[in-house]
Amino acid sequence: MIAAIVNTITVLIGSSLGLLLRSRFRESLQDAVMKALALCTVLIGMSSALKTEDTLCVILCMALGTILGEAIRIEDGINSLGDRLKRRFAVGGGDRFTEGFVTACILFCIGSMTIIGCLEAGLQGDYSTLFAKSTLDLFSSFALASAMGVGVVFSAAFVLVFQGGLILLAGWIGPVLSAVVVTEMSAVGGVILLGLGVNLMGLGAKPIRVANMLPAIFLPVAYLPLAELLTKLF
Repeated sequence: MIAAIVNTITVLIGSSLGLLLRSRFRESLQDAVMKALALCTVLIGMSSALKTEDTLCVILCMALGTILGEAIRIEDGINSLGDRLKRRFAVGGGDRFTEGFVTACILFCIGSMTIIGCLEAGLQGDYSTLFAKSTLDLFSSFALASAMGVGVVFSAAFVLVFQGGLILLAGWIGPVLSAVVVTEMSAVGGVILLGLGVNLMGLGAKPIRVANMLPAIFLPVAYLPLAELLTKLF
């Protein structure tokens, strides 16, 4: 859990500094920084997605995971949580509070470094990957908070719960997670990050409902053993 706590602290520090100093950045500079962060998100997503060894796995998991996410309305739930936090703590930030909260939650918790880092922490007690990710998140949270405001600060709690839960879960399901499964989970996470990058760049008529794709990350755990079984049978 120590690595999740460290990552949470770095998000808090980075986003708080970004919030305090945002008035010193003109709007055009904030927009430029956001575009740069979006391009970095696309790069990270592509690097993870291209490591897949089973494209069909990624396609099916993305399709089924999105159907599941839409059915249980994950994005609506996270948006509602952001709105409640805004009202509960009477914070400002206009319409960007919830957007910043949701964007930060996905950016800091999805991707190969999060998945692999949490598995290494839970299975081997190796925190090096999550510590490296914490350093990256320090700068990302600064840039994101300077552009989107206080909602990014509140995402730190989500980081602690999500990463802490994944570390604990790794200890239970570790024996069934092969290297291939972890690779495909990271690849699916990479595709989701690509969608987030598109949103950050403001492309498309409507934002991609990225949060509703989150269940897809965990589906390779079931898909790959099933696919292997069917291959042996037929």
